[in-house]
Amino acid sequence: MKFVDEALIDIAAGDGGNGCVSFRHEKHKEFGGPNGGDGGRGGHVQALADPSLNTLIDFRYARRHEARRGGHGMGSDMFGAAGSDITLKMPVGTIITDAETGALLHELLTPGELVTLAKGGDGGFGNLRFKSAINRAPRQKTPGWPGEKKSLKLELKVLADVGLLGMPNAGKSTFIAAVSNARPKIADYPFTTLHPNLGVVRVGPEQSFVLADIPGLIEGASEGAGLGHQFLRHLQRTRLLLHVVDLAPFDAAQDPVTQAKAIVYELKKYDDRLYGKPRWLVLNKLDMVPLDEREARVGDFVRRFQWKGPVFQISALTREGCEPLIHAIFRHVQGEQRAENEPAQPDPRFAGDAPA
Repeated sequence: MKFVDEALIDIAAGDGGNGCVSFRHEKHKEFGGPNGGDGGRGGHVQALADPSLNTLIDFRYARRHEARRGGHGMGSDMFGAAGSDITLKMPVGTIITDAETGALLHELLTPGELVTLAKGGDGGFGNLRFKSAINRAPRQKTPGWPGEKKSLKLELKVLADVGLLGMPNAGKSTFIAAVSNARPKIADYPFTTLHPNLGVVRVGPEQSFVLADIPGLIEGASEGAGLGHQFLRHLQRTRLLLHVVDLAPFDAAQDPVTQAKAIVYELKKYDDRLYGKPRWLVLNKLDMVPLDEREARVGDFVRRFQWKGPVFQISALTREGCEPLIHAIFRHVQGEQRAENEPAQPDPRFAGDAPA
């Protein structure tokens, strides 16, 4: 199935039903009085976060979504039925914005979350509503109110704990296939990954994290080179970035340090907050480097790259070094989750004022 992470749709909630003018007609009852009912409200348009979906492709081909209008009021005190709501199922992580103003409306971050995108119009009043002591035979009614109509932009940002960053053919897809249940396309030519892939990494019983692989970046991605940097938004919700570097490129003229610096530059140019996320260096394809040269090549890369953070040496193809890496990742992700869930510590300056 094709991966679609952007879509434009038009939605329209149902109009309210009209009120009714009617009078009671019964034998031997000359002045029965008004009995016109109200109209029913129009149907709402709602969005549901469905964890079984991972793409917005359904909205690429079905752009118009309308709810039913409310039923009209009738005589004998009968009110119109409310119009049925429609629920649009969207992947968890979908951002919903107003296509005309760009205003953020909703973010679907919790599985099963239900939000109202457009409210149906209220029903009109029948003449029963206008009866009073001085107006015993009202002939007034009101039409139903129109439902809301909106043009929306849907943007999907995948929810993952860890994101893979690197040049094409750095071995990101091989790594995610080696440590998770993901099965991305792997080949010996650039840009085999054309859309993000998610994989669940099982570290132990009830111990796991979600890993995201995005298409590779190249120098000039911000100007549209390669696939551009449109997929970088899928890394904005991650807790950790793994910068995967090919330490043994096929072309000997290519310098891994120069390529790694180009990735960091593109990352910073795209978003300072993404650039400021915790980032680890993962030197891949060690199986293609002779044993007696590994230490020197790794040391030379780290020195020239001027890297001060964590460094991991792996071979995604043979899984060498992968186990220590995924255990370190899990400890980091678990620490981040605990920090987010910890209650705020009270200010010690006001500790004496707290009630016993």
